[in-house]
Amino acid sequence: MIKKTLYFSSPVYLSTRNSQLIIKLPEVERNDTLPKDFKQQSVITKPIEDIGIIVLDNRQITITHGVLEKLLENDVALITCDSRSLPVGLMLPLYGNTTQSERFRDQIDASLPLKKQLWQQTIQYKIKNQAAALNQLRGETVKNMLVWANDVRSGDSDNLEARAAAYYWKNLFPSVSDFTRDREGVAPNNLLNYGYAILRAVVARGLVVSGMLPTLGIHHHNRYNAYCLADDIMEPYRPFVDELVVGIVDGGQDYTEITKELKAKLLTIPTLDVVIGGQRSPLMVAVSQTTASLYKCFKGEVRRISYPEK
Repeated sequence: MIKKTLYFSSPVYLSTRNSQLIIKLPEVERNDTLPKDFKQQSVITKPIEDIGIIVLDNRQITITHGVLEKLLENDVALITCDSRSLPVGLMLPLYGNTTQSERFRDQIDASLPLKKQLWQQTIQYKIKNQAAALNQLRGETVKNMLVWANDVRSGDSDNLEARAAAYYWKNLFPSVSDFTRDREGVAPNNLLNYGYAILRAVVARGLVVSGMLPTLGIHHHNRYNAYCLADDIMEPYRPFVDELVVGIVDGGQDYTEITKELKAKLLTIPTLDVVIGGQRSPLMVAVSQTTASLYKCFKGEVRRISYPEK
């Protein structure tokens, strides 16, 4: 089942009852002039088991501890935004699988050669998906990128990821003069940042549900990063976000600021259509297949991660 993404940008009061998320509007609750029936009709309920991601984007949102408990019990990723409405925090359950400790040990005991092989596969898929996106969206020649993808060695010792990225970003946004991918750079970097934050939450959630620690990466290692493994595994999925952003840029609308309309488009990322294992699937479902296959690699049951292809 496809999990829903809920986005709250106005003051709301979130509580829970009978495994339902109860959504109330404070201004309606406090207004004594409104009829009781109207107040009851203004209350919205959502089954918590149907929710995958919640985004909180208002400082006046009130959420009860009971809601947090229920959300985490149902493996919901909770994203909080800062004063600029940019994702700044992520809350995930500590335990997402019944064999948690065993899976932790398998992940921790993974050998360095295995991690390098898994990173090799990850970068190969990333470059191939970038090449496909560039060809489909811009009609660019991508033979060089396909050669780089096939030449990626264990651990990407030649750093072909960076070479491919330089070519990719140079040609993906021709309408933006001298565009470079930089978190603090000019738009549409703002859209990419927001989209990648949503993608990161989806992947981190998938890793926890599959019983792994999102902190222990196969390549990324940063003592201040709690989601190194999520940053690793999301790499081949980035071009799907890029394609969505290209559609926004080519649409001609102003994207220098992330409006509610643009956020609504970016929040469709978990439901984007991808192909994995020869079958079409929503991105969030595909991520669960990817994370499940990653654990099987750590366990020694398979040798390849299942990634989507464009």
